[in-house]
Amino acid sequence: MPTHAAFLRGMNVGGHRLTNDELRAHLIAMGFDGVATFRASGNVVLGADGQSPGELATRIEQGLAAALGYEVPTFIRDRPQMQAIAALQPFGADRVGIDGGKLQVMLLDSAPSPSARKTVLELAGEDDKLAFGEQELYWLPRGGMLDSGLELKTVEKLLGQMTVRTKGTVELIAGKHFAD
Repeated sequence: MPTHAAFLRGMNVGGHRLTNDELRAHLIAMGFDGVATFRASGNVVLGADGQSPGELATRIEQGLAAALGYEVPTFIRDRPQMQAIAALQPFGADRVGIDGGKLQVMLLDSAPSPSARKTVLELAGEDDKLAFGEQELYWLPRGGMLDSGLELKTVEKLLGQMTVRTKGTVELIAGKHFAD
């Protein structure tokens, strides 16, 4: 049974190609059990009791760097965190989808400082709604992500490395693998 979700950044972009089967094989070779991928190869669930999220991220990052020859930043969430992310409605369900934008979840390495949170929230223009979870920034753009004026590079400079998934993807993973 999976105990954690791993969200891998930069998979299948920039000339790097890895199938879900190849990714599963690498993680199984690292000693993980219950490994399953979800949709794109950057979404993985796995069993790994007894290690902190930071230890798991480091283990996956080091193992994949050795196997693939490039860095793969990894963001780990455990069962309670996945359930909390899936359950949170930071803008109210009635707001999501009104303007054609999909609710995005920016998964962060750690909880940002109060000053970083304040500065990031000030970056939201009229077309973007932002709200923080524990280690996540929720972003609801009015239209598509590329239509937004939100400067993601600036957000990342303030909050540190991150990876982005739609809230719908996180909800599906939580419902399939982490429901009680």
